[in-house]
Amino acid sequence: MLTQPQIFAIIEGTIKTLQITSIAIVAGILLGMIIAIGRISKNKVLNGITWLYIWFFRGTPLLMQLFMFYYMLPLFTLDIFGTAVRLPGMFPAFVAYSLNSAAYLSEIFRAGILSIDKGQMEASKALGMSYTQAMTKIIIPQAYRRLIPPVGNELIVLLKDTSLVASIGMFDLLRTVNQMTNATGRWQYYLYAAAIYLFMTSIIQVAFGKIEKKYSAYE
Repeated sequence: MLTQPQIFAIIEGTIKTLQITSIAIVAGILLGMIIAIGRISKNKVLNGITWLYIWFFRGTPLLMQLFMFYYMLPLFTLDIFGTAVRLPGMFPAFVAYSLNSAAYLSEIFRAGILSIDKGQMEASKALGMSYTQAMTKIIIPQAYRRLIPPVGNELIVLLKDTSLVASIGMFDLLRTVNQMTNATGRWQYYLYAAAIYLFMTSIIQVAFGKIEKKYSAYE
């Protein structure tokens, strides 16, 4: 049985896991949409910058990105400016997960936008719309219905990947139960963590399944 302090510790670890996931997915969606538009832009400079961003954050391990913002940033700023700059609290995790999520979501958004028939854009221009107006009023509203399943999958992956914050000393759900196991020698704590992860991912699956079913009726 879990003691009251252990229950509170697991709840606190779960809250941290959800905080990282929530902030990362919201920031990832906002930044990812901007990057996706940059990737399909005819501006070569903008296209190149966004391609480089995606290439880096998809091509390097998330764990390394965490180390960059937690360990490397203070050393880099100390070497360049003579003063070590450290991101406070959970910000290293927020930044790393948000930037990583944006890279993956941007490719999902780009694929969704490109799946819309090109005739839609041509028709919008024929009606006198600008590129921005066509994207925001015609193309993106049609594309977002097709983005629901992959965004749901990305959210689930993001939730599970938050366990990597244990590597930079943060007590998320997994590290909390790991510490309990090391202190007591009881393996059952891992089952509690697994049950919570399964509960959270199941909620996401059910929620996105209902959203997809609702909007698929309009396809």
